[in-house]
Amino acid sequence: MCKKCYAAIDIGSNAVRLLIKKVENNENLVSRKLSKVLLLRVPLRLGFDVFSLGELSDSKSVKLRRLMKAFRQLMKIYEVTDYRACATSAMRDARNGKAVIKRVLKDTGIRIEIIDGQEEARMIYNNHIECLEDRTGNYIYVDVGGGSTEINLLTNGTLVQSLSYNIGTVRMLSGAVKEETWEQMKDDLTRLTADFANINIIGSGGNINKLYRLAEKKDKKLKRMPIDSLQSLYDELSLLTPEQRMKQFDLKADRADVIVPAAKIFLTIADTIKAQYVHVPIIGLADGIIDNLYAGNQSVE
Repeated sequence: MCKKCYAAIDIGSNAVRLLIKKVENNENLVSRKLSKVLLLRVPLRLGFDVFSLGELSDSKSVKLRRLMKAFRQLMKIYEVTDYRACATSAMRDARNGKAVIKRVLKDTGIRIEIIDGQEEARMIYNNHIECLEDRTGNYIYVDVGGGSTEINLLTNGTLVQSLSYNIGTVRMLSGAVKEETWEQMKDDLTRLTADFANINIIGSGGNINKLYRLAEKKDKKLKRMPIDSLQSLYDELSLLTPEQRMKQFDLKADRADVIVPAAKIFLTIADTIKAQYVHVPIIGLADGIIDNLYAGNQSVE
């Protein structure tokens, strides 16, 4: 079906994603050679188990194995030539994480890597600077997940430092974020950005993508959302129950609860670094995984 296809499996704290991209015949820019073939998102919500119980329950472990079997069949149907499966914050914290992925490998043949926060941050950043028209500015690249937030400082298109914090939407809803973690993130950001002026945010993750779509005030051409627009949306959403958000904003159940803590994380970072807007290129970890796979295969060809 595909001349050459790559797949990424992103096992997050809120959802699990399968992304498949194919290589186009265009021999120009690397970013233009890959086109999306399939994207599936399944809200397994592993983090609700891990952040409250410390491990994955038997029922969630079974569902994860069943999902990996389905993903394996889909990769066969699309004739995927190379793939990588990465698990992030929830699996990092789960006491039985290694046992679960060992069982997945035995039952499905899919090898899952539990990646640390630093690698997650770097992978999310990988190649996505190409999405920016202005590469001479200073940016904090922020990916908010269910279990952690990955941060990259970029200046003039160069990655300066990658950081990761156990602050995520599902972790917040589970009451598992320590106050000292918030303070550490703010202190680090203040120190890290002290020598840089006019810093803004590049946001990735499903929540900021949805917030951008919901915002009334935004620059569609540049894909920018002013911080005051994000603040207004947060103020409106935070007054509603998840059920009311689902009805008024047409949100799915697994988005309606996490979207408010996600907005709070972005606003906290924006306030700390005095950002004026969030640039939303609509990219995430799965894209970074495939970028790495493609680049690795190019280097050996």
